[in-house]
Amino acid sequence: MSLTILVTGATAGFGEAMTRRFIRDGHRVIAAARRRERLDALRAELGERLLPFPLDVTDAPSIAGLPATLPTGWQEVDVLVNNAGLALGMDPAQRAKLTDWDRMVATNVSGLMHMTHALLPGMVARDRGHIVNLGSTAGTYPYPGGHVYGASKAFVKQFSLNLRADLVGSNVRVTDLEPGLVGGTEFSRVRFGGDAERAAKVYAGTQPLSADDIAEAIAWIIGLPPHVNVNRLEMMPTCQANGPLTIKRAE
Repeated sequence: MSLTILVTGATAGFGEAMTRRFIRDGHRVIAAARRRERLDALRAELGERLLPFPLDVTDAPSIAGLPATLPTGWQEVDVLVNNAGLALGMDPAQRAKLTDWDRMVATNVSGLMHMTHALLPGMVARDRGHIVNLGSTAGTYPYPGGHVYGASKAFVKQFSLNLRADLVGSNVRVTDLEPGLVGGTEFSRVRFGGDAERAAKVYAGTQPLSADDIAEAIAWIIGLPPHVNVNRLEMMPTCQANGPLTIKRAE
């Protein structure tokens, strides 16, 4: 069955891989992102089953008006993929920039909430739909420098589970997908302010997950029978695992 899928952050990383995969699977994609030139390039490449939709998830008024702004024939969104998100910096909390914290919360928490609030009522009214939220293993396993990023992803996990509690008995599904180490995207370059060398060191000597692996997982999740809800899916490459608790020993 062909679905209408809205993907935020659709022009890079996970979002671009998902967009390509969904189009390949015969679905229609509302590709929402800030960079218009990349949206236009995707449309030119992928064709009429892709609707470019310039959107910044931190722009609350634009999101509130989103359902009415979609063109005729695209307003019934079957799947919302809340993919837009970012991490900024890895300094310890006492040295972190408050502006970085604010931006992560605005994107990873508020943006995801506002997108959900805009599209969920229509799904409930139609008694069908699926919200896939991009969480992270950072929302479960803390690490130095993770502070607000990890906390924002812990919010995504708990928000997703609480949505399921509200929606029990309906045919609206909610999934929190939690990847671990993923390479080949802008994630670490953004985190380190464009420092490509520092970003590359994160993945040195590893075979991380790829954006295509994440797209594959979501394609499976949304393709399950409509009575099946995957509450949480945690993914890691085989080179990664949750480790022991840190112990600081005296010199």
